[in-house]
Amino acid sequence: MRAAVYHGAGDVRIEAAAAPGEPGPGQVLIAPSMAAICGTDASEYAHGPHMIPLHEPHPGSGHVGPLVIGHEFVGRVEALGDGVEGLAVGDRVVSGAGVSCGECAWCEAGRTNLCATYYTLGLSAPGGLAEQVLSPASICAPVPGEVPDVGAAMAQPLAVAIHALDRGGVGRGQTVAVLGIGGIGGFLVGAASTREPRRLIAVDVDPGKLALASALGADEAIDARSTDVAAAILEATGGEGADVVIEASGVPRNPSTAIHATKRGGRVVIVGLQAEPPPVDIFDAALREVDLIATVAHICDANLPAALGVLARTGLASEVLGEVVPMSRLVEDAIAPLADGRAPGKMVVEVAA
Repeated sequence: MRAAVYHGAGDVRIEAAAAPGEPGPGQVLIAPSMAAICGTDASEYAHGPHMIPLHEPHPGSGHVGPLVIGHEFVGRVEALGDGVEGLAVGDRVVSGAGVSCGECAWCEAGRTNLCATYYTLGLSAPGGLAEQVLSPASICAPVPGEVPDVGAAMAQPLAVAIHALDRGGVGRGQTVAVLGIGGIGGFLVGAASTREPRRLIAVDVDPGKLALASALGADEAIDARSTDVAAAILEATGGEGADVVIEASGVPRNPSTAIHATKRGGRVVIVGLQAEPPPVDIFDAALREVDLIATVAHICDANLPAALGVLARTGLASEVLGEVVPMSRLVEDAIAPLADGRAPGKMVVEVAA
């Protein structure tokens, strides 16, 4: 079959790959139609391998060697394995891509993203930038008819944003600030706006991203190039600070900025990944009882349907979409521009083209 295969930094090839075969018990065989590209894909291409098990077997999936990439995808079910219920051949589905064992203490507690053997399709096992891919049926969700494939391909990263909002307890009547309107940051703003916040504040250094945040529902856009961010958030909240500040930029100083911008008893959610351990003002957090909350990935059975619901009732997908490109131009028109900071928005790949 035709697939996008990662061979190392700067080396993603559209080539023939072995078909996955028939689904095993609990699995479905999916024919992907669209797949979105994220910063992780770009990072693996530019500087990897970091997550892709090119040289050593992955402890969860067992995969080692060149890998079919693509962990944000939508397609139609072509075959069902034994024991699969609730899905049928021909159904349009998205896969959450995160595979958990279902038996460890974390899985039994509903925290499948922390599974002892967790792995991700497209990063540690064959993914969706291919004619066919196998996925556990348990991490798939049917796509509502009103959500087109281009939008449905964004359900997985939107689910990551929704999990972060849930971790931070973001709800109606709260003041929420998002630092960094990049790939996940845009989804955070768009999803947070559906929760009826009292005030939604977006922070970035890029005027285009701040304009996007406003289009997605932000009440205020703060340009961090020329403004003391914490002071600006305090001013916008009458000196109290935000109920929840979400750090989604990965900028080293921003965890402390987030703490300073949060109200007494508020919450800071860390989404952006730091290249090096940053200095963090724990003293201020302790004195004002600011909760520091970490988040990773998402919970498929809860966050994926919620993401599809947001996509069905909002224009989020059309606002964040950059371009739809054919798979034959995957590297030139999607991965490389994203790695270089030139992508005009969320890049989606038409797998069959």
